[in-house]
Amino acid sequence: MSNELPKLPEVKFNRNGYEIRTEVLAMAKDLIQNEYSMKFHGWEITGEKDSSGQIITKVAMPEFPGLDKVLEAAEKMYNFVSSTSVAKK
Repeated sequence: MSNELPKLPEVKFNRNGYEIRTEVLAMAKDLIQNEYSMKFHGWEITGEKDSSGQIITKVAMPEFPGLDKVLEAAEKMYNFVSSTSVAKK
């Protein structure tokens, strides 16, 4: 049996700008993807079929968000995080 103590994981407190932007981009992608999924699910459950099997719905299918939508959300999130004008309590 070894007398060595288990090593703790290395904790990195300071992240560089690229790491922060990468995390913000991932969060924005997840946010936009979840928003689309919820809208798509809402569209799916509101659909009905007529006698010929055609889907009839009163809700329009949501437009799939592209890279521009993700980058727009990421920029808003990054600006919020990096803003120095946020009121401190």
